[in-house]
Amino acid sequence: MTLTRSLPFALVALTVPVLGVLASEPVSEPVIGDERVLVRHIAETEAAAMPVAELAAHGKRLFEARFTTLDGAGRPAATQSDVPVKRRPGETPAFFRTSGPEANSCAGCHNQPAIGGAGDFVTNVFASEGVNDADFDSLDPQFSGERGTPPVHGAGLIELLAREMTRDLQTQRDAARQEAARTDETVRVELASKGVSFGHLTIDADGFVMTGEIAGIDRDLIVRPFSQKGVVASLRQFTINAMNTHHGMQASERFGERWTDQADFDEDGVTNELTPGDISALVAFQATLPMPGRTLPDHSVLREAVERGARVFEEVGCADCHRPHLPLDSLAFHEPGPVNSAGTLRPEETAAAFSFNLDGTPLRRDDAGRWLVPLFSDLKRHRIADDERPHFANEMLAQRFVGRDVFLTSRLWGVGSTAPYGHRGDVTTLAEAIAHHGAEGSESRAAFEARSPEDRAAVIEFLKSLTISPGGGA
Repeated sequence: MTLTRSLPFALVALTVPVLGVLASEPVSEPVIGDERVLVRHIAETEAAAMPVAELAAHGKRLFEARFTTLDGAGRPAATQSDVPVKRRPGETPAFFRTSGPEANSCAGCHNQPAIGGAGDFVTNVFASEGVNDADFDSLDPQFSGERGTPPVHGAGLIELLAREMTRDLQTQRDAARQEAARTDETVRVELASKGVSFGHLTIDADGFVMTGEIAGIDRDLIVRPFSQKGVVASLRQFTINAMNTHHGMQASERFGERWTDQADFDEDGVTNELTPGDISALVAFQATLPMPGRTLPDHSVLREAVERGARVFEEVGCADCHRPHLPLDSLAFHEPGPVNSAGTLRPEETAAAFSFNLDGTPLRRDDAGRWLVPLFSDLKRHRIADDERPHFANEMLAQRFVGRDVFLTSRLWGVGSTAPYGHRGDVTTLAEAIAHHGAEGSESRAAFEARSPEDRAAVIEFLKSLTISPGGGA
């Protein structure tokens, strides 16, 4: 069953009553002294049939919820690993600042300047390589990478772009394979989507694939737009990972009986802590958060500086990676997504797939009718540190085999609202963040530094205009 709904972005800012009961539900008799925040789960089929505004409202409630042990918070017998791993024997505190759980709610970190936004340095997390079989209690960077809290506004559009880019790249690979087989000759093809090049792929006549020239992406050609290393493919995967790591709230689709033969894998006495329907609601909330926009200063001098800065930004080459727009063919968001890996619900694993349209999005369209998403990124990984400018290579642990000095191009939409900067959140000004660009960012950084002080100041004023509205609008 596939259901399609439409949702203006403005509809997601709903007020959900106390105890998590949705506004459309009849209010049942309260339970005196009940300290759960999650008093109602949503079934998989129920989520697929819900109006998307109602589903997103449940997701908002979960995003803001301060989970308790009665809800399933904590994971006394499980680690922070993205795959189900039992914790080694020994006493571990209920809240653990390094490997988690270390947060009461999603909104505890994602809150600046609004729910779903970024976080200050104090909300930094410590990310392992993703499959660590043990907790760690040291801040030494050999055990983890310290990361700042990124905003999730516009996340639905980001995932849609990544899905379409993945489709394009894999189609090019498959066509090259067919051409090599048909001609019995080696075929070398450029991998490109939406104007972004990901290098080249060579396929021998016998089908052997040579991936040495692929750039900025994994060999499976899946664009992974989430996490600062670009290692998470979908909001659903990101949500399940984060719920387990930061809260000890385990999704049954990964930690339940299907994959672990246990209904209470973390052995905290609560079974099926988050249903597939609950995860769908969290995805719907994040996917429908309004995208960041532009806030022009009141003073005419500053407004002129913003326009000048936008021009200089492109002239010095910043826009080569921080692409002002990427074109999007469709606003239809299908859930679950097409590239989820095992342990994250996939379309073929459910009879309750659904979709909704990100209608009401204030996007311009190009001559081909495609929506132009102003995310200021190419959704590609780049090496951004070297011996001359080493600051952004301050991690010692490679995450999912991505180099320590390699990061996904930061999305600059909203950057004016999301200080501090850098993947560790340890850079206080935009000028400092630019100055730290090395390796692939060296040429544009040098061009920026060669401009007049007035031009450099105008670029900063332009970046400050890229904001997230505290009121939830773009």
